[in-house]
Amino acid sequence: MKVSRIALVGGLAVSSLALLSGTASAHVSVQPQGEAAKGGYATVDFKVPNERDNASTVKVEVSLPADHPLASVSTQPVPGWKAEVTKAKLAKPLEVHGKQITEAATKITWTAAGSKIAPGQFQQFTVSMGQLPEDADKLVFKALQTYDNNEVVRWIEEPKDGAPEPQTPAPVLKLSAASDDHHGGASAAAGTKADDKADAKGHDEKKTAAETSGSDTTARVLGVVGILVGAAGVAFGVLAGRRRQA
Repeated sequence: MKVSRIALVGGLAVSSLALLSGTASAHVSVQPQGEAAKGGYATVDFKVPNERDNASTVKVEVSLPADHPLASVSTQPVPGWKAEVTKAKLAKPLEVHGKQITEAATKITWTAAGSKIAPGQFQQFTVSMGQLPEDADKLVFKALQTYDNNEVVRWIEEPKDGAPEPQTPAPVLKLSAASDDHHGGASAAAGTKADDKADAKGHDEKKTAAETSGSDTTARVLGVVGILVGAAGVAFGVLAGRRRQA
């Protein structure tokens, strides 16, 4: 009897732990496709799982950071979904590639148009964005997830370093340190190294060709000398034979 009770309690504990961990990990998140470097452009995926057993997700709204406006935002088409990018005037214009940008995207809304995120499923929404800020280590995107039963889940709590994860955390995109490649420095250096390597290779090829040519010339000279020496030997032999006969 005690063994049965222990087994029952243990089973309930494991089930509860699995349920809680599943709930905590299944939230709206954002991940870069490759690298999201400061000062560059990136393609990211917003992953939206369905957390309900009796409802489907029909709308997703992602707010873009107002403290770091993004001048360029474009969405990748998703079958069965309609995407809309909302823009607003900037209080302070941005300068991007020498141009003044007076407005920036503030929100992206995906609305179901023949498709839904059903229970047990998830959907990824791909976005290209930039120019990423150079003075920030991360970008926070607050999101709203709407179900077809009119329930709205607000993924807006910003995670804090060293603190437990919030119940409904906002998606956070971590930015990596900018490399010279994003500003053309590394590419130019690589090009210079490639040119130096090509020059060295050309020099080596010329040197090899010169050495080969010199070797060929020496061989020809030695060949001619050998022929002359041989001819002289033959002539000497003939003369010596005639003298003996005389």
